[in-house]
Amino acid sequence: MSAGVVVRRTVRGATALRGGRVGRPTPYQFFGALFWLVMTLAYWRVPLCCDAGQHAAVVERLKADLLHPAHTMADLPGEGSPYYGPYAVAQGVLARLTGLSGWAVVKLAGPVHLLVLLTGIGRFVRTLTPRPWAPVLALLFMTLLWGTARILWSGYLGLMPMTTNLGYPSAIAIGLTFWAWARTCVRAREDAPSVRFVGPSGLGGWWGYAGIGALYGLILLTHPVTAASALVGAVAIVASRQRGWRRPVVARWVLAGAACTAVAVSWPYYDVLTLVGDTGMDAMHRQLYERMFANSWLALLGLPALWVRARGSVRDPLVLMFLLESLLLAYGWVSGHYTYARALWAVLVPLQFALAVELAAPRPWRRARRVLSGAAAAGVCVGFVTVHAGAVVPRSVDPVGFTQPTRWPSYDWAARHIGPGEVVITDGYLAGHSIAGYGPNLAAPIWPDPALDERERRRRAADVRAYLARDSTRAERAAVVRRYHVRWLLLTRWHPVPEEAVVVAWSRRTGEVLARVGGDVPVPTR
Repeated sequence: MSAGVVVRRTVRGATALRGGRVGRPTPYQFFGALFWLVMTLAYWRVPLCCDAGQHAAVVERLKADLLHPAHTMADLPGEGSPYYGPYAVAQGVLARLTGLSGWAVVKLAGPVHLLVLLTGIGRFVRTLTPRPWAPVLALLFMTLLWGTARILWSGYLGLMPMTTNLGYPSAIAIGLTFWAWARTCVRAREDAPSVRFVGPSGLGGWWGYAGIGALYGLILLTHPVTAASALVGAVAIVASRQRGWRRPVVARWVLAGAACTAVAVSWPYYDVLTLVGDTGMDAMHRQLYERMFANSWLALLGLPALWVRARGSVRDPLVLMFLLESLLLAYGWVSGHYTYARALWAVLVPLQFALAVELAAPRPWRRARRVLSGAAAAGVCVGFVTVHAGAVVPRSVDPVGFTQPTRWPSYDWAARHIGPGEVVITDGYLAGHSIAGYGPNLAAPIWPDPALDERERRRRAADVRAYLARDSTRAERAAVVRRYHVRWLLLTRWHPVPEEAVVVAWSRRTGEVLARVGGDVPVPTR
């Protein structure tokens, strides 16, 4: 028997998060289940908004044609769109089998994504420490220690953003990332020459590494921006565990990388390699860099805990992860690829989780840890009161008047008149983000998409602006109608209805009007 430290393998299966005990739940199981219930109710009570229309549109296109879906928002082919990843296709299959709408699938996905996220957090934290309260504190800090600016953005994991983005692919991609990091930690620890594991190994050997690589490939296809953070974190974890690279270890991780690449490049719906130089989404993400401190400064309370870990070993996995993820974030700013601002969650997680591990230490505490715990408690209260309280405190029982989640109107009243695939022109921000989720198309898609040349999208947007201009002529409007096969107008109450349009319906809540153009409506020639 070779010399070395003997470490018993973490128990897997039904008792994994209980540390092997059967019966009484762990603190994380209890509070995790309570969190899942509260956030599911909070998510379901708020109408879908923001980017939900885009994701509902993806499901609707796949529901209509699973193998060759159309563009998510335009009357064009959807070949090459990164929205059509494996997870979206699975949602499309579900919609076809059950008859559910795209909106319903997105709504139902929220609790599922949250379950993946919570179990992934539990798995990952247990690879860092056996302290039973560490996962509970990690969840608390991850959802409340952000900033004091309210922001609803995909990939931001605060309580308030969760009320809108739990149904997005980014949410399940982050949950899978925690699972992948946990598995990477286990494998990297097994590779350490001074550690010998005993106990059941599960799916071991080379297949285990191939499985990890395939999981990272799945994350890459599901949400490429999240995958960048996932892969950087994996590098940090593997590097933290190695003390000299032996050939078998290198070969196993090369296999994992090859499996990731094979899964990613073999996906038939789009070529993931074309996204490397794509800049279509960068401009809209610049604001995340400009507001980054306001969005995240409370997480800096974790710096002392991370510093303690760095003093113990600069190769600590959370320390290396923080450094490498910060470099990824800095690269986005310096290079102008502002989409990498979405990596902020992965920069904050090491701070939040290091703080959780530190404060989960058994008592008695030294004075420094007591001070840190007081600061963390104050930060949690500040984050909750200033931003997140309205996410879980309904207005009906709110004694203070916390800011509530965004409530967008439904466009069911308009969608019932519009046929699937028919083209709409709208001047409304909310309508432009929502109506495609019911099945119609927009003359000018609001989001960049590699499936549509950006110059063409901008030309379409310019034509729509020209149509909506107050000084546009009937002939000019008719030309746009013919060019894009426009059938409907969905106009805010501030925009006059063109004389050639026929009003079909209107919303009592917003005052918006749905009017029919083209088809059997007379259209003058030049």
